[in-house]
Amino acid sequence: MTTGADVRDILELGGGDSENTGIISKKDILNSDKKKSKKSAETLTFKRPEGMHREVYALLYSDKKDAPPLLPSDTTQGYRTVKAKLGCKRVRPWKWMPFTNPARKDGAMFYHWRRAAEEGKDYPFARFNKTVQIPVYSEQEYQMYLHDDGWTKAETDHLFDLCRRFDLRFIVIHDRYDHQQFKKRSAEDLKERYYSICSKLTNIRAPPGTDLKMLVFDAGHERRRKEQLERLYNRTPEQVSEEEYLIQELRKIESRKKEREKKAQDLQKLITAADTTTEMRRAERKATKKKLPQKKETEKPAVPETAGIKFPDFKSAGVTLRSQRMKLPSSVGQKKIKALEQMLTELGVDLNPMPTEEIVQMFNELRSDLILLYELKQAFANCEYELQMLRHRYDALAKAGSLGPLSGEGASTDAHSSIGMEEGKGDGKDSIIDVVGAPLTPNSRKRRESASSSSSVKKVKKP
Repeated sequence: MTTGADVRDILELGGGDSENTGIISKKDILNSDKKKSKKSAETLTFKRPEGMHREVYALLYSDKKDAPPLLPSDTTQGYRTVKAKLGCKRVRPWKWMPFTNPARKDGAMFYHWRRAAEEGKDYPFARFNKTVQIPVYSEQEYQMYLHDDGWTKAETDHLFDLCRRFDLRFIVIHDRYDHQQFKKRSAEDLKERYYSICSKLTNIRAPPGTDLKMLVFDAGHERRRKEQLERLYNRTPEQVSEEEYLIQELRKIESRKKEREKKAQDLQKLITAADTTTEMRRAERKATKKKLPQKKETEKPAVPETAGIKFPDFKSAGVTLRSQRMKLPSSVGQKKIKALEQMLTELGVDLNPMPTEEIVQMFNELRSDLILLYELKQAFANCEYELQMLRHRYDALAKAGSLGPLSGEGASTDAHSSIGMEEGKGDGKDSIIDVVGAPLTPNSRKRRESASSSSSVKKVKKP
């Protein structure tokens, strides 16, 4: 006797409520298809393993919602193809057969496995047997064109025989050359004789009007090259270390030279800017005295951007304050700002004046001139210190006896390179060959001046 539960299992119906498990209603039977579709529509989802990145799991998990493969699989889709197709066809037979190499002249017999269909064919690697075509000369050609007082015909024939046997491997030819019967010669001598004969034969046998490709061998260059390599190989560790030291010193000299040239260019820009500013002020003063219209801005000489302060122009359509034109740009460093404030305080000028049109223009020009003056003072101090250092160095060398006494106050810096060379010779590797002078800054100058002043004060205080 079947119960309601058995009927539910047969019709694949849900369990329903616990109280009404034995009762099957019409609604359960009619809605059974929907429950089946819902159950079949449910798909299994696979959880990403812990520690695996999302991108890696996306590569393993396909769009078909199937499980990731446990082992890598290879298909014929894409660029990969099956390399071997195994079928039920008959396998081609292989045979152990003999073969000879045409490159050997002794008729040696060898054996290897080969397909039975290729029996009787030539050795497949015989096409790689390339030989050098060595020219052959006759007795008449040798007597007329190839005769040389330093070489006999027997010696020349022996050389060409070795070239033919060893395919122009001149190291082997020089090793097998009969130095007992003939004169002892180097590999360069053998090369020079061979290529000179080849060029002469090519020139003789070529038809008239053809472009000749002559074989030329420079024996002197080859000898010098090998001699240089031998010297380089036979260097001692002391010579190698000395060469490395000289290379490092050369790099230091070049870097200092570039830095000095850069400083000279910056100094020239400052001088040009100062001259240009002075000329512009003079022209403006003359124009105001004569009550003439001022020159156009396009006619004014361009001032380098590195000189003074370049204040930004507010040409936007919005409303701006006139006091913004007095604000220093971000290109001015903090050190220059402090120096500028100190100079303005010494001159008794207010740091934040009333920003009228005339005051803003004059105040900006004043600050630009003060910055230019500050940079010129720094450059002048650096040049003075370098000149003083060179003068002391020159005096020290003059006292040592390597140079004459210094004449006059202004010592020329032309002899600076010779000074650096003398120092390098006297001190050895510990000294630095300074051709263009060491780079100096105002801070280093101030520190040295303070140190020298303190030492002089101590000397004065001594009883």
